[in-house]
Amino acid sequence: MPIKTFRFIDFKIYKEAKAFRKFINAFLNEFPSDERFRLVNQIHRACQSIILNIAEGSAKKSDKDFRRFLEISIASVSEVVAGFDLAKDDGIISEDEFNSIEFRAENLARQIGGFMKALS
Repeated sequence: MPIKTFRFIDFKIYKEAKAFRKFINAFLNEFPSDERFRLVNQIHRACQSIILNIAEGSAKKSDKDFRRFLEISIASVSEVVAGFDLAKDDGIISEDEFNSIEFRAENLARQIGGFMKALS
């Protein structure tokens, strides 16, 4: 059976990353307008990076190469959390909101990590 060209579409981590982006966008839509082109833009790009690196890595010929892209995805999850930590410090989101974001981010990072181990 031939390998599906866009196999990432069926990956649970890809679907979870897309759901995480939707979850994050709900918070970003509530940010004050003066943050739109600063922190919001950076967090939005980090969310896209999570998804796009899963997709790009899945096209690599070796699992080793794919794992490298998954590592970048996990780094982008960390970037999202750091962005919201700054937002919390600036009073844009509450501690509870941050904790909710951090919980979802940790879950996604663990799933990506587990997927990486399964590639070994």
